[in-house]
Amino acid sequence: MAEIYKIPGSKKIQSKDLPVFTRLLGAMLDAGMPLIQVLETLQTETKNKQFQPVIVGLKEYIEAGESLSEAMAHYPTVFENLYLSMIQAGETSGMMSDIAMRLAGYLEEAVLLKRKVKSALMYPVMVTCIAIILTISMIMFIVPAFATIYEDFDSALPLPTQMLVELSDFLRKYFLLVFGCMVGFGIFIAQYKKTTAGKYQLDGMKLKLPVFGELISKVSLARFSSTFAELIRAGVPIIKTLDIVGAAADNAVFTKAILDARPKIESGQGIATSIAESGRFPSLLIQMMTAGEKAGKLDDMLGRIAEIYKEEVDATVEGLTSLIEPLLISFLGVTIGGIVVAMFMPIFKLSEIVM
Repeated sequence: MAEIYKIPGSKKIQSKDLPVFTRLLGAMLDAGMPLIQVLETLQTETKNKQFQPVIVGLKEYIEAGESLSEAMAHYPTVFENLYLSMIQAGETSGMMSDIAMRLAGYLEEAVLLKRKVKSALMYPVMVTCIAIILTISMIMFIVPAFATIYEDFDSALPLPTQMLVELSDFLRKYFLLVFGCMVGFGIFIAQYKKTTAGKYQLDGMKLKLPVFGELISKVSLARFSSTFAELIRAGVPIIKTLDIVGAAADNAVFTKAILDARPKIESGQGIATSIAESGRFPSLLIQMMTAGEKAGKLDDMLGRIAEIYKEEVDATVEGLTSLIEPLLISFLGVTIGGIVVAMFMPIFKLSEIVM
């Protein structure tokens, strides 16, 4: 087998250029252009310098006698299993242009779904980070100034003020240690997530988060349904489909549930019944899949399920935007306001302290 290459920046290629590449590939093949000519045109049109050598490599492998799917297999960081399986199915069925267009639509929807989730999470994350930076700055630089003033008071400071002063002293004295512990904890979590048990546990915790857990679950279910539907329509064998769909769910909890259903399906048990036994999938999805299996239209039913969950993701994102803003304002008010009140409490009680 020829050497397998990993392309730097492949994530950028996937999110930005791969859907466009795939749609143009399908359109030009549908117009009757030879594959080599198609790739030469795409190489010229592609502005991403990281993607251009990939297209050149594909052309060279095909000129050497390989099929398109075999050529793409040399670049696993760019063309994932789902992509390769659908291209291979297109080659086998002789419907390459149709499957490429469907694949492009799937990739575009996946990118759009990801952007919606990112936009929903970006605002609260940014505001929380700003609040943390402001809080630490006030504790380390403003509180000591007030503490110096209060040193001349003969009376004990109010408890909230005293606690804040002690916290300020602690952070100023051990800031590097605290910061090092935080960085170390972040590295530990990142490494732990790379393990099978760690990813499963952390992904399970994500699903239990208030509000956000529901959003993450709906996104995973939407990806599961749409990926499953596209692979079935492309004619990919069901067992191979399960492996690909498990990875596409992008959550270890759902991935395990899907892969655990595989041996049951291989033994002849129904797909919906096998998946339902995990207890991880909602009854609506199971009922619709069961109906689709009985009618022989599982792909159509999965497509409808995907649309339902995509609409629910949109509704959840809109709800989050309206819900999070007042919560964040309250959080900022309580945090920053609490520090200000605690520092001014001795002044408010000046008549009791100075005697």
